[in-house]
Amino acid sequence: MYSRIRWVAKTRFSNTVARLVSSRASTVSNRNGLSVILRKSGPRLSVPSLLQERIDSGHAVTLSELRFISKRLIRSNRHDIALQMMKWMENQKDVQLSAYDIALRLELIIKTHGLKEAEEYFEQLLHSSASLKVAKSAYLPLLRAYVKNKLVHEAEALMEKLNGLGFLVTPHPFNEMMKLYESTYQSEKVVLVISMMKGNKIPRNVLSYNLWMNVCCEISGVAGAVTVYKEMVGDKSVEVGWSSLCTLANVYIKGRFDDKAKLVLESAEKMLNPSNRLGYFFLVTLYFSLGNKEGVVRLWEASKSVSGRITCANYICVLSSLVKLGDLAEAERVFSEWEDKCCNYDVRVSNVLLGVYARNGDIHKAESLHARVLERGGHPNHKTWEILMEGWVKCQSMEKAIVAMHRAFELMKGCHWRPSPNFVMAIAEYFEKERKIDEANAYVRDLHRPGLASLTRYRLLLRMRAQAQKLAFDIYEMMKVGQNST
Repeated sequence: MYSRIRWVAKTRFSNTVARLVSSRASTVSNRNGLSVILRKSGPRLSVPSLLQERIDSGHAVTLSELRFISKRLIRSNRHDIALQMMKWMENQKDVQLSAYDIALRLELIIKTHGLKEAEEYFEQLLHSSASLKVAKSAYLPLLRAYVKNKLVHEAEALMEKLNGLGFLVTPHPFNEMMKLYESTYQSEKVVLVISMMKGNKIPRNVLSYNLWMNVCCEISGVAGAVTVYKEMVGDKSVEVGWSSLCTLANVYIKGRFDDKAKLVLESAEKMLNPSNRLGYFFLVTLYFSLGNKEGVVRLWEASKSVSGRITCANYICVLSSLVKLGDLAEAERVFSEWEDKCCNYDVRVSNVLLGVYARNGDIHKAESLHARVLERGGHPNHKTWEILMEGWVKCQSMEKAIVAMHRAFELMKGCHWRPSPNFVMAIAEYFEKERKIDEANAYVRDLHRPGLASLTRYRLLLRMRAQAQKLAFDIYEMMKVGQNST
């Protein structure tokens, strides 16, 4: 059953840091000179030409400067230009790239050209004696891409190859495989990976134990996960922190041991990093799962003491929790805080409250909030229009609901959103009731293009055509096309 999982770590290696070939110090003026690359854009932009021009004009170009510019390009999602720079760096005879540089180039190839080209590049590294040592520490982007795309066969084949080369000496590739098996519902293989790590003396880290705990909860229940946690506590090479306690608390919540979960979360609170907000929102989510509003509010207030900007995702997390716990007043207070501080109006935040108002039938509040969103420069997305459509259908403002549906249709390209069948049908029935045959025709055609026109909706339009004594050949043609495409 597990014949494909044969990878075993053989030898350890000490991580080496590649030396910089250029001994010239990086200066602010040099960095500013190279930053011309950041200002230029377009398909004809040639980074190698710009760099060569700079060298020919007598200016120094150091590896640290090139890395700095590469990071800036990646941060602004200009992956193709960053890749050009990495290629140029690798092609210079006097430049010795580090494992980090090679891993970064591999990641950029995946983002820019896809997995096939990344695989070819990695094979080149393996067949080059000069690059083989660097490849030993640079394979993770390729493995992570397989995991992200749930490519089990490819990931296992890569692990076999890495084992043959003696590269499997850290917990990181094993952790990636555990993520893959968990996401593809092969929990039993996660346990096998842990056995391999133990058998080959690969140290487990915090993530290894957290993944193992989750899977043992699925396989053996709470008792199995607690056994793993106790083993983690006994592992002197691992420090139990807030993330592991959150994992354990989640196990208790799943098993409905709420009192035990609460005690564990209280311990986790004491271990939070006061300079990192991430842990606070893990705890917010878990307190929400317990139905503990006081815990949600306490962690939210505590998170404000962490320096740095509170993100929209953080606001969405706490707003969603408060709304689902039934404290609309507190949610509105938090939303007002966000509105006072936000520079760019992100409708994903306002959509949380908009949805509550629409579901509660408070359409006046929903419309008032929507007007404020537009006034503040917010750009409604498909979810915004879906929420408004839901509210308007509920209060029988069908003309407004139809406008919202059309606006949502305009935003469907490039996203996987699909409207609720109930509301789609409600609008169709409205056209039938009001005998608006032309509007119904246009509506069904709009539904037909993205494949949303079901047999029920075609029949509704056929009834309307029959009542109006009009031909319906085009409807039958649409029905045929719909059947052929399914």
